[in-house]
Amino acid sequence: MKNISGKIYLMLGFSLAWTSVVTGAVLTERLNGRVVTPISLGIMLICLFPFYGVRSIGMAARLKKRDLAVFTLQAGFGIVLFRLLLLTGVGLTSTVEAGILTGTTPAITSILAFLVLRETCHSWTVLGITSSVLGIVLIQNNPQNLAVFSVNHGAGNLLVLCAAASESTFNIISRKYREGGNDTELRSVPPMIQMYLVSLIAFLLSLIPGFYQLSVPSLSFIGWKEWLALGWYGLVVTALAFIFFFEGVRRSDAYTTAAFSGMIPLTSMLLSLFFLKEPIGRNQWAGGGFIILSMLLIGRQSQNRRQL
Repeated sequence: MKNISGKIYLMLGFSLAWTSVVTGAVLTERLNGRVVTPISLGIMLICLFPFYGVRSIGMAARLKKRDLAVFTLQAGFGIVLFRLLLLTGVGLTSTVEAGILTGTTPAITSILAFLVLRETCHSWTVLGITSSVLGIVLIQNNPQNLAVFSVNHGAGNLLVLCAAASESTFNIISRKYREGGNDTELRSVPPMIQMYLVSLIAFLLSLIPGFYQLSVPSLSFIGWKEWLALGWYGLVVTALAFIFFFEGVRRSDAYTTAAFSGMIPLTSMLLSLFFLKEPIGRNQWAGGGFIILSMLLIGRQSQNRRQL
């Protein structure tokens, strides 16, 4: 039952989190990517402060320095760096391609799980990583890309891949310190409080790259669609998705977490198709198929480990 609930939480968390690709595309049409994170996080922190603000500050005062350092790493990699790279990249490439390329997260997470957590890497995982690489190659060789290819387009895809690597680092940090030794208090922190503390730290960190771009008057030029997107980015993509993620990672191993992060390309492709009306070429469908296949192959490893 614990394994099933963990998978449900991860599926919900990753599905919601990766609507950030489409939301980011909407927001970067009017706002600089550097200001989206602090504004959306600020909205979320203000809205949830009456429920979790005081409790979170009280919990932070009781945590050890190491625990706060872990939260800072989670905020830096999982929110600030990830969103900065993704929002910059999605402005240079297509939303469809950005969504598909973020599907490489399972493969990157699996490699990090092997290198950092020393978890066994079986043949299914190797096949999954290979499938993910094939998906990237197909996307880059898309005939639509070749017709309008530019250095900026390639740079955008590279930035999205770096965003996926940043998310993978966040996954590994979360798993490693949830399984940490007796000197950590992270297991006792409720997911809602952890989400609020990580978001608060991320808000403070995001002010550094966004400070000179922040302009209150510029917010008066955005419409209701952008304000709704900012609210969604803060309350759903950050708060609700992170709660589901923290609950799921408690109940799952690193490879299961990696596998379910493959909800990324499926969610992003469908949202781009239906809401942004972006065309999806054959190579993009094929590349997305290989990346989703990599998710399933990597997921087989966690099944095999439980049977042993």
